[in-house]
Amino acid sequence: MNDSSDVPEGGAAALDSLGIIAGSHSLPLEIARLTRAAGVKRLVAVGFEGETDLALEPLVDEMAWVRVGQLSRMIRAFKRFGVDRCVMGGQIAPRNLYSVRPDWRAAALLFRLSERNARTIFGGVAEELQKDGIELIEATPWLTSLMPAAGFCLGAEPSRQQLEDLTLAKRVAKEISRFEIGQSVVVKEGTVLAVEGFEGTDRCLKRGGSLAGKKGGAVAVKVARDDHDMRFDIPCVGERTVRNCLAHGVAALGLETGRVILLEREQIRSVVGRKKLSVVSV
Repeated sequence: MNDSSDVPEGGAAALDSLGIIAGSHSLPLEIARLTRAAGVKRLVAVGFEGETDLALEPLVDEMAWVRVGQLSRMIRAFKRFGVDRCVMGGQIAPRNLYSVRPDWRAAALLFRLSERNARTIFGGVAEELQKDGIELIEATPWLTSLMPAAGFCLGAEPSRQQLEDLTLAKRVAKEISRFEIGQSVVVKEGTVLAVEGFEGTDRCLKRGGSLAGKKGGAVAVKVARDDHDMRFDIPCVGERTVRNCLAHGVAALGLETGRVILLEREQIRSVVGRKKLSVVSV
Protein backbone atom coordinates (compact mmCIF):
# COMPACT_ATOMS: atom_id res chain seq x y z
CA MET A 1 0.00 0.00 0.00
CA ASN A 2 1.09 3.58 -0.64
CA ASP A 3 0.48 6.86 1.15
CA SER A 4 -1.91 8.10 -1.52
CA SER A 5 -4.37 10.96 -1.13
CA ASP A 6 -4.83 11.74 -4.83
CA VAL A 7 -8.62 12.04 -4.79
CA PRO A 8 -9.94 14.24 -7.64
CA GLU A 9 -11.06 17.65 -6.48
CA GLY A 10 -14.65 17.14 -7.70
CA GLY A 11 -15.11 20.52 -9.41
CA ALA A 12 -16.46 22.47 -6.44
CA ALA A 13 -17.91 25.74 -7.73
CA ALA A 14 -16.62 29.06 -6.47
CA LEU A 15 -19.30 31.07 -4.66
CA ASP A 16 -19.51 34.74 -3.85
CA SER A 17 -20.36 33.90 -0.23
CA LEU A 18 -20.74 30.79 1.91
CA GLY A 19 -21.87 30.23 5.48
CA ILE A 20 -20.23 27.69 7.79
CA ILE A 21 -22.12 26.12 10.70
CA ALA A 22 -19.03 25.31 12.74
CA GLY A 23 -18.87 22.59 15.37
CA SER A 24 -15.79 21.53 17.34
CA HIS A 25 -12.36 20.20 16.30
CA SER A 26 -10.46 21.14 13.16
CA LEU A 27 -12.90 20.33 10.34
CA PRO A 28 -14.44 23.85 10.25
CA LEU A 29 -10.92 25.29 9.91
CA GLU A 30 -10.20 22.98 6.98
CA ILE A 31 -13.52 23.92 5.37
CA ALA A 32 -12.61 27.60 5.65
CA ARG A 33 -9.12 27.08 4.18
CA LEU A 34 -10.20 24.81 1.33
CA THR A 35 -13.27 26.80 0.27
CA ARG A 36 -11.18 29.98 0.29
CA ALA A 37 -8.50 28.28 -1.81
CA ALA A 38 -11.19 27.14 -4.25
CA GLY A 39 -12.27 30.74 -4.81
CA VAL A 40 -15.11 31.40 -2.37
CA LYS A 41 -14.89 35.15 -1.95
CA ARG A 42 -16.63 35.68 1.41
CA LEU A 43 -16.97 33.33 4.37
CA VAL A 44 -19.42 33.79 7.22
CA ALA A 45 -19.24 31.38 10.18
CA VAL A 46 -21.60 30.71 13.06
CA GLY A 47 -19.75 29.14 15.98
CA PHE A 48 -21.06 27.56 19.17
CA GLU A 49 -19.89 28.84 22.53
CA GLY A 50 -17.74 26.25 24.29
CA GLU A 51 -17.53 24.05 21.16
CA THR A 52 -16.06 25.87 18.17
CA ASP A 53 -12.31 26.48 17.93
CA LEU A 54 -11.49 30.19 18.29
CA ALA A 55 -8.85 29.73 15.56
CA LEU A 56 -11.69 29.80 13.02
CA GLU A 57 -12.39 33.50 13.54
CA PRO A 58 -9.36 34.90 11.64
CA LEU A 59 -10.05 32.51 8.73
CA VAL A 60 -13.47 33.99 7.91
CA ASP A 61 -14.78 37.42 7.01
CA GLU A 62 -17.64 37.49 9.53
CA MET A 63 -18.19 35.44 12.69
CA ALA A 64 -21.25 35.15 14.92
CA TRP A 65 -21.41 33.19 18.19
CA VAL A 66 -24.47 31.37 19.52
CA ARG A 67 -25.23 28.74 22.14
CA VAL A 68 -26.18 25.23 21.06
CA GLY A 69 -29.94 25.27 20.52
CA GLN A 70 -30.21 28.92 19.41
CA LEU A 71 -31.53 28.10 15.95
CA SER A 72 -33.32 31.41 15.39
CA ARG A 73 -30.21 33.41 16.27
CA MET A 74 -28.09 31.32 13.89
CA ILE A 75 -30.52 31.88 11.02
CA ARG A 76 -30.72 35.62 11.77
CA ALA A 77 -26.92 35.85 11.66
CA PHE A 78 -26.76 34.30 8.22
CA LYS A 79 -29.54 36.54 6.94
CA ARG A 80 -27.86 39.63 8.41
CA PHE A 81 -24.67 38.83 6.51
CA GLY A 82 -26.49 37.99 3.27
CA VAL A 83 -25.78 34.25 3.22
CA ASP A 84 -28.06 32.08 1.07
CA ARG A 85 -25.95 28.88 1.05
CA CYS A 86 -24.14 27.24 3.94
CA VAL A 87 -22.29 24.08 4.91
CA MET A 88 -21.97 22.24 8.20
CA GLY A 89 -18.86 20.69 9.73
CA GLY A 90 -17.44 19.69 13.09
CA GLN A 91 -18.93 17.89 16.04
CA ILE A 92 -21.45 18.99 18.64
CA ALA A 93 -20.85 17.01 21.85
CA PRO A 94 -23.52 14.28 22.25
CA ARG A 95 -24.25 15.42 25.81
CA ASN A 96 -25.74 18.61 24.39
CA LEU A 97 -28.66 16.67 22.95
CA TYR A 98 -30.06 16.42 26.48
CA SER A 99 -28.53 19.44 28.22
CA VAL A 100 -29.31 22.06 25.57
CA ARG A 101 -31.84 24.81 26.22
CA PRO A 102 -33.46 25.22 22.80
CA ASP A 103 -35.05 28.45 21.64
CA TRP A 104 -38.67 28.34 20.48
CA ARG A 105 -37.76 27.39 16.92
CA ALA A 106 -35.42 24.59 17.95
CA ALA A 107 -37.91 23.38 20.55
CA ALA A 108 -40.65 23.18 17.91
CA LEU A 109 -38.31 21.22 15.64
CA LEU A 110 -37.41 18.72 18.37
CA PHE A 111 -41.07 18.34 19.34
CA ARG A 112 -41.91 17.22 15.79
CA LEU A 113 -39.34 14.41 15.82
CA SER A 114 -40.32 10.90 16.87
CA GLU A 115 -36.67 9.79 16.48
CA ARG A 116 -33.73 11.96 17.46
CA ASN A 117 -30.45 11.30 15.70
CA ALA A 118 -28.05 13.25 13.49
CA ARG A 119 -30.11 12.65 10.34
CA THR A 120 -33.45 13.74 11.79
CA ILE A 121 -32.18 16.66 13.89
CA PHE A 122 -29.86 18.19 11.30
CA GLY A 123 -32.32 17.35 8.53
CA GLY A 124 -34.82 19.42 10.50
CA VAL A 125 -32.28 22.24 10.81
CA ALA A 126 -31.83 22.15 7.01
CA GLU A 127 -35.60 22.51 6.58
CA GLU A 128 -35.71 25.49 8.93
CA LEU A 129 -32.85 27.15 7.06
CA GLN A 130 -34.64 26.58 3.77
CA LYS A 131 -37.76 28.33 5.09
CA ASP A 132 -35.63 31.48 5.36
CA GLY A 133 -34.08 31.09 1.93
CA ILE A 134 -30.79 29.51 3.11
CA GLU A 135 -29.79 26.25 1.45
CA LEU A 136 -27.68 23.73 3.36
CA ILE A 137 -25.31 22.15 0.83
CA GLU A 138 -22.57 19.52 1.02
CA ALA A 139 -19.06 20.60 1.94
CA THR A 140 -17.63 17.39 0.46
CA PRO A 141 -16.87 18.82 -3.04
CA TRP A 142 -14.23 20.97 -1.32
CA LEU A 143 -13.02 18.17 0.97
CA THR A 144 -12.19 15.28 -1.36
CA SER A 145 -8.44 15.78 -0.80
CA LEU A 146 -9.02 14.91 2.88
CA MET A 147 -10.69 11.55 2.12
CA PRO A 148 -8.20 8.67 1.79
CA ALA A 149 -8.45 6.85 -1.54
CA ALA A 150 -8.02 3.14 -2.25
CA GLY A 151 -4.58 1.87 -1.27
CA PHE A 152 -3.99 4.51 1.39
CA CYS A 153 -1.75 3.46 4.30
CA LEU A 154 0.04 5.37 7.02
CA GLY A 155 2.31 3.49 9.41
CA ALA A 156 2.81 -0.24 9.58
CA GLU A 157 1.40 -2.64 6.97
CA PRO A 158 -1.54 -4.58 8.49
CA SER A 159 -1.00 -8.27 9.10
CA ARG A 160 -3.09 -10.89 7.32
CA GLN A 161 -5.23 -11.37 10.46
CA GLN A 162 -5.72 -7.63 10.77
CA LEU A 163 -6.81 -7.38 7.12
CA GLU A 164 -9.39 -10.12 7.73
CA ASP A 165 -10.59 -8.33 10.86
CA LEU A 166 -10.81 -5.01 8.99
CA THR A 167 -13.04 -6.68 6.38
CA LEU A 168 -15.33 -8.04 9.09
CA ALA A 169 -15.35 -4.74 10.98
CA LYS A 170 -16.34 -2.83 7.85
CA ARG A 171 -19.19 -5.24 7.12
CA VAL A 172 -20.56 -4.93 10.65
CA ALA A 173 -20.06 -1.15 10.72
CA LYS A 174 -22.05 -0.75 7.50
CA GLU A 175 -24.90 -2.71 9.09
CA ILE A 176 -25.01 -0.69 12.33
CA SER A 177 -24.79 2.55 10.35
CA ARG A 178 -27.83 1.44 8.36
CA PHE A 179 -29.81 1.39 11.63
CA GLU A 180 -28.26 4.75 12.68
CA ILE A 181 -26.66 3.23 15.77
CA GLY A 182 -23.10 4.34 15.04
CA GLN A 183 -20.33 4.34 12.46
CA SER A 184 -17.46 2.48 14.13
CA VAL A 185 -16.74 -1.12 15.17
CA VAL A 186 -13.82 -2.79 17.01
CA VAL A 187 -12.87 -6.39 16.13
CA LYS A 188 -10.15 -8.83 17.22
CA GLU A 189 -9.48 -12.23 15.62
CA GLY A 190 -12.96 -12.50 14.17
CA THR A 191 -14.81 -11.34 17.30
CA VAL A 192 -16.75 -8.08 17.48
CA LEU A 193 -15.64 -6.39 20.69
CA ALA A 194 -17.43 -3.05 20.55
CA VAL A 195 -20.03 -1.28 18.46
CA GLU A 196 -20.24 2.51 18.56
CA GLY A 197 -23.37 3.94 20.08
CA PHE A 198 -24.29 7.34 21.47
CA GLU A 199 -20.93 7.69 23.25
CA GLY A 200 -18.97 8.30 20.02
CA THR A 201 -15.93 6.79 18.33
CA ASP A 202 -13.28 7.51 20.97
CA ARG A 203 -15.17 5.83 23.80
CA CYS A 204 -16.01 2.90 21.53
CA LEU A 205 -12.27 2.47 20.89
CA LYS A 206 -11.55 2.55 24.62
CA ARG A 207 -14.24 -0.02 25.37
CA GLY A 208 -13.18 -2.35 22.54
CA GLY A 209 -9.50 -1.99 23.31
CA SER A 210 -10.06 -2.87 26.96
CA LEU A 211 -11.73 -6.13 25.88
CA ALA A 212 -8.84 -7.04 23.58
CA GLY A 213 -6.60 -7.86 26.56
CA LYS A 214 -3.12 -6.72 27.50
CA LYS A 215 -1.61 -7.81 24.17
CA GLY A 216 -4.01 -5.59 22.23
CA GLY A 217 -4.13 -6.35 18.51
CA ALA A 218 -7.70 -5.23 17.85
CA VAL A 219 -8.70 -3.30 14.72
CA ALA A 220 -11.31 -0.60 14.26
CA VAL A 221 -13.19 0.66 11.21
CA LYS A 222 -15.15 3.87 10.65
CA VAL A 223 -17.65 4.16 7.79
CA ALA A 224 -20.52 6.24 6.45
CA ARG A 225 -23.95 4.72 5.94
CA ASP A 226 -24.78 3.95 2.31
CA ASP A 227 -27.39 6.72 2.01
CA HIS A 228 -25.50 9.06 4.35
CA ASP A 229 -26.53 12.71 3.96
CA MET A 230 -23.14 14.36 3.56
CA ARG A 231 -24.58 17.82 4.24
CA PHE A 232 -24.05 17.12 7.92
CA ASP A 233 -22.37 14.67 10.29
CA ILE A 234 -19.48 13.95 7.90
CA PRO A 235 -17.52 10.98 9.34
CA CYS A 236 -14.10 12.24 10.49
CA VAL A 237 -10.97 10.93 12.16
CA GLY A 238 -8.16 13.08 13.57
CA GLU A 239 -5.05 12.87 15.69
CA ARG A 240 -7.01 12.41 18.93
CA THR A 241 -8.70 9.27 17.57
CA VAL A 242 -5.36 7.83 16.43
CA ARG A 243 -3.82 8.49 19.85
CA ASN A 244 -6.83 6.75 21.43
CA CYS A 245 -6.14 3.72 19.25
CA LEU A 246 -2.57 3.63 20.55
CA ALA A 247 -3.65 4.14 24.16
CA HIS A 248 -6.15 1.28 24.07
CA GLY A 249 -4.39 -1.41 22.06
CA VAL A 250 -6.03 -0.90 18.68
CA ALA A 251 -3.39 -1.88 16.10
CA ALA A 252 -5.13 -0.89 12.86
CA LEU A 253 -7.67 1.79 12.01
CA GLY A 254 -9.62 1.43 8.78
CA LEU A 255 -11.43 4.30 7.05
CA GLU A 256 -14.03 3.65 4.36
CA THR A 257 -12.48 4.61 1.05
CA GLY A 258 -13.54 8.04 -0.21
CA ARG A 259 -16.19 8.42 2.50
CA VAL A 260 -14.35 9.34 5.72
CA ILE A 261 -12.26 12.46 6.29
CA LEU A 262 -8.78 12.12 7.77
CA LEU A 263 -7.77 15.35 9.49
CA GLU A 264 -4.38 16.43 10.90
CA ARG A 265 -2.59 14.02 8.56
CA GLU A 266 0.95 15.25 9.18
CA GLN A 267 0.55 14.98 12.95
CA ILE A 268 -0.83 11.46 12.49
CA ARG A 269 2.06 10.53 10.19
CA SER A 270 4.46 11.57 12.95
CA VAL A 271 2.58 9.58 15.60
CA VAL A 272 2.26 6.32 13.64
CA GLY A 273 5.84 6.60 12.38
CA ARG A 274 7.07 5.87 15.90
CA LYS A 275 4.50 3.18 16.75
CA LYS A 276 3.18 -0.08 15.31
CA LEU A 277 -0.14 1.27 14.11
CA SER A 278 -1.79 1.11 10.69
CA VAL A 279 -4.17 3.75 9.35
CA VAL A 280 -5.60 2.39 6.10
CA SER A 281 -8.45 2.76 3.65
CA VAL A 282 -10.91 -0.14 3.47
